[in-house]
Amino acid sequence: MSDIPANLRYTEDHLWVRHEADTSVARVGITDFAQESLGDVVAVTPPKVGATVQAGEACGDIESVKSVSDLIAPVSGTVRASNDSLANTPEIINTDPYGQGWLFELEADPATVSEQFGRLLNADAYRNLTGS
Repeated sequence: MSDIPANLRYTEDHLWVRHEADTSVARVGITDFAQESLGDVVAVTPPKVGATVQAGEACGDIESVKSVSDLIAPVSGTVRASNDSLANTPEIINTDPYGQGWLFELEADPATVSEQFGRLLNADAYRNLTGS
């Protein structure tokens, strides 16, 4: 059974979002369900720092022994950080998807941050989506 932390928000594309309270900054990664489905992760191409991403659009990709999948931006914003350690050790995603295996951080438009994060799934809704 997949781990689905209650303190995170989720997308239907199997990304998790950790929104820092009272800010417009969020950390993004793939869910435990997604990493289990993908199998061994062998490469990640996150969006570049400084890039503007649009909610619902591809912003990078993740490659496993089974397939290559797009990373779909959970919210619109500007990428502020990327997990550089994934270049040499992408398998961290398989062992620690909610910790060291994070993908990137972004800053959403402060004017729309509540609306954007409000559209994401809570843990119960994501659990229902995945049948976990």
